[in-house]
Amino acid sequence: MYVVATAGHVDHGKSTLVRALTGMEPDRWAVERRRGMTIDLGFVWTTLPSGAELAIVDVPGHRRFIGNMLSGIGPVPGVLFVVAADEGWREQSAEHLRAVQALGVRHGVLAITRADRADPGPALLAARAELQRAGLEPVPAVAVCAVTGYGLADLVTALDAMTLRMTAPDPVQRVRLWIDRSFTIQGSGTVITGTLSSGAVGTGDSLDVCGVGALESVTVRAVEALGVARDRVSAPARIALNLRRVAPGRLRRGDTLLTPQAWHLADVVDVRSHAFEERLPLRLTLHVGTAAVRVRARPLAPGALRLTLERALPLQPGDRAILRDPGGRGVIAGVVILDADPPPLRRRGAAALRAAQLADTPERPDLASAVRRRGSLAVEAAQRLGIPTQKPPPEGVLRIGSWYVEESTWRAWTAGLSAAVTAHRRAHPLQPGMPTAAAVATVDLPDPALLEALVTEAGLMSSDGRVSEPAAAPDLGPAEAALSAFEETLARHPFAAPERGELQAAGLTARHLAAAASAGRIIVLADDVVLLPTAPALAMGTLSVLPQPFTASQARQALGTTRRVMIPLLEHLDRRGWTRRVDSGLREVAD
Repeated sequence: MYVVATAGHVDHGKSTLVRALTGMEPDRWAVERRRGMTIDLGFVWTTLPSGAELAIVDVPGHRRFIGNMLSGIGPVPGVLFVVAADEGWREQSAEHLRAVQALGVRHGVLAITRADRADPGPALLAARAELQRAGLEPVPAVAVCAVTGYGLADLVTALDAMTLRMTAPDPVQRVRLWIDRSFTIQGSGTVITGTLSSGAVGTGDSLDVCGVGALESVTVRAVEALGVARDRVSAPARIALNLRRVAPGRLRRGDTLLTPQAWHLADVVDVRSHAFEERLPLRLTLHVGTAAVRVRARPLAPGALRLTLERALPLQPGDRAILRDPGGRGVIAGVVILDADPPPLRRRGAAALRAAQLADTPERPDLASAVRRRGSLAVEAAQRLGIPTQKPPPEGVLRIGSWYVEESTWRAWTAGLSAAVTAHRRAHPLQPGMPTAAAVATVDLPDPALLEALVTEAGLMSSDGRVSEPAAAPDLGPAEAALSAFEETLARHPFAAPERGELQAAGLTARHLAAAASAGRIIVLADDVVLLPTAPALAMGTLSVLPQPFTASQARQALGTTRRVMIPLLEHLDRRGWTRRVDSGLREVAD
């Protein structure tokens, strides 16, 4: 299924045209049919010659109902732009084109209606020039007459060709359904309609409701698309959902249905703006999806704004929206969201610094820039913000457990922890080490779970709730030379662990190995497998790029070692939570 919206000046024949295309009445209200003017959104559909289903959202053209028009065009990827041959390009044509341009709609078909009343050529040339100046792709144009049927076949062909250029979203994406209508059916309960722009929805699904007030959960009782009951529908689609556990009147246009616990709700966003007016009022209305929310705008630099929303919305980088003057000046700016979780601006000069950062921020979410700006970012937080995660992480970013950390931040944490532990030992020589809680607070780690990896990276020790420097090097006597030789070999070949007989022949007893391990020089795995402390992290760097899941044999070959070493090493990584078993023969790198 594909979804488009109409656009164009009032009384240029949008509803008449879609009625002729689909055989369905888009005007739902008696007053609309009586006055011959669309007031609210209408929804109709048809099947194209290719077999594709096309849903059409018919929007009002009158300036008084521009808010309803923006609710209809907000979630759709394409437009059917209508201009009357006998009137040509008019005021609301330009207003609607501003909305199309601001929302980044790139697919469209131009219909010149009332070709029986006037030569469509001048209106076609003028309208096509306006659409191309606004950045739409080369737009097919068709002259039609909805009354006589002239040109309708060519228009259907143009719409069919447009659908082939549209990219269908991934059905496994998160659901975000902007509600454009909510009503109650006796015996069934609450029904909502909307344009599903991402993900898939099916009977029995649980969804979160984002509206006025706290998040709540609802269950989908039934799904309908284009008048037909469906078990499951994937985006893009026009759908109606019958919901359980929803009080009458609870939902309204502008609310959203979301994949549970998968979205960040933003009440402050940083945006890049394209203004159609020289000066923006500080109090504006933000139109995104079907929502219209009052916002306070703070200019950061030309073309960069911080918006504070009256209520939180599920937004992500790359979302496009419209700023409108509630005082009556119409669409005055288009914006693209760059950051849905921006830093506070508390210090003098912070706004200018933030503006400089935004100048280099891509419009599409980017993991490297998101981590660089924050220093660290939890994997789950990145997913909720709509920032694509990746394995292995991008250059300059480390994956530490369930966190992404910028390399320079990791180095700063490492140096800071080492300095703090040393300072603590000097200040408290009788204590066995620095308490882990103090260590976390001193370095300002975002998650205590990062401390273990940081302790290892810094060459420190952690036990009994304290972090300490390695014990003084033990006196191994004649065995010191043998241990040093093995350390040199392992530095060149990290997984070539010496055999038990080699250790014994070199005079390295269990006591020697325990002392060296206590000093942080080696780690001893099962069956006297001796490796350097850096070996687990080195192993993870190789295992993370293997096809997941992998066998012990595949891991062994990738690391160039033996089964004697590989099995204890994998069990060690399992205990640390870096890898996990899928079944008796397969493992995978933990998320």
